[in-house]
Amino acid sequence: MRSATPVAAAIVRAMETPDTAADRTAPDTPEAGGIAAQDWAQASADPRYRAAVVDLLGVLACGELAAFERLAEDAKLAPGLDDKAALARMAAAEFHHFEQLSERLTAIDADPTAAMEPFAAALEDFHRLTAPSDWLEGLVKAYVGDSIAADFYREVATRLDSDTRSLMLRVLDDTGYAEFAVGRVRAAIEADPRVSGRLALWARRLMGEALSQAQRVVADRDALSTMLVGGVADGFDLAEIGRMFSRITESHTKRMAAIGLAA
Repeated sequence: MRSATPVAAAIVRAMETPDTAADRTAPDTPEAGGIAAQDWAQASADPRYRAAVVDLLGVLACGELAAFERLAEDAKLAPGLDDKAALARMAAAEFHHFEQLSERLTAIDADPTAAMEPFAAALEDFHRLTAPSDWLEGLVKAYVGDSIAADFYREVATRLDSDTRSLMLRVLDDTGYAEFAVGRVRAAIEADPRVSGRLALWARRLMGEALSQAQRVVADRDALSTMLVGGVADGFDLAEIGRMFSRITESHTKRMAAIGLAA
């Protein structure tokens, strides 16, 4: 990985040491009249903003394609036909999300493959380092990894133009996986309480790897890092970056409780 720019390095530090301010319940609301009040035609007049959005849609599309592949693979490990069918339906939904993002990139004159390419290695590394050893680990991986990513993208979406924001929120719609995973994992823990400790350790590892890969992406992409701290769009200041990751961490803790695991 190349050396991070000063802006990217500052963001990475904020991600590593989240702010501990008391108000972590919701992202700041962008000022009226900013990018969030504009549509794509208006906002994309700034080439820096356009480059940042292409990056954002590219990494999201890459993630949706990877989610499709992962769910299709997980279906092979499913213990029964009902579970196989459920995962196949969710995989199809993820692929539809990928198609929407790919179509949007084409519509704004960006090549989808070129937009995704810079992020492929980071995602491949994440999946290589977090390959599940069984069905339950696969469930927890998707539940944790997808939820952390969705939390981050929803935070960022509030500060984007109305057209990009609407698309991002559509493709972040729950495919039903969270409810599915919670039910299966809690049932497994009830059947064998010893499973809980192993899966809790696994979930903590996943959280660490997810944040590590997020830092890598931010440090490597100047357009994204500049957008995040307000160089373009209605970005976050560095203190808010820290609070954002505190909120993401707290949401992760609540999800772990919902699934029956200690964060």
